[in-house]
Amino acid sequence: MKEAAHLTTAELESGLAEIRQSPKDEGILELIVRRPRTGEREILQMAELDATEGLIGDSWKTRGSSSTPDKSPNRDMQLTLMNSRVIALLAREKSRWPLAGDQLFIDLDLSIDALPPGTQLALGSAVIEITAAPHTGCKKFTARFGMEAVQFVNSPMGKRLRLRGLNARIVRSGVISVGDRIKRISTGY
Repeated sequence: MKEAAHLTTAELESGLAEIRQSPKDEGILELIVRRPRTGEREILQMAELDATEGLIGDSWKTRGSSSTPDKSPNRDMQLTLMNSRVIALLAREKSRWPLAGDQLFIDLDLSIDALPPGTQLALGSAVIEITAAPHTGCKKFTARFGMEAVQFVNSPMGKRLRLRGLNARIVRSGVISVGDRIKRISTGY
């Protein structure tokens, strides 16, 4: 995947109006990315979500988590979702979307107000639940999209809108496909 120039804060802020137009209750799954090993990405048209294993073939379970005392996988970080309008702004080319490191890219308002922790979403034949675990930009995200992008997504407004995305867990296993509708079926705590 080729390098692209990083956007300035002004360029990033100019995309906020489009991001804020994301659907509120029902959206579309636009991209599925499996991460079989560190640094590797596979673009899928269809995937299986398993409540125990995560996205089948993804390294979530084998990688473990620095957020747990024993470094075991954190089920509250089983899936990462990112708003497709945000990544389209940051990456500027769809071929660069997987660089964000997220698994599901959806056109849906991911803000805390729209999807508080505990909110459940139906996607394909699966159900996922939004968790409270924060999802923030890391060193790799900074290298790929720039320091101003990380400051933008991690600003108070960026965190409220969850511009970097969110974490979720799978509560009902099922199959998902690009183009599936993602719909809120319950509101959070």
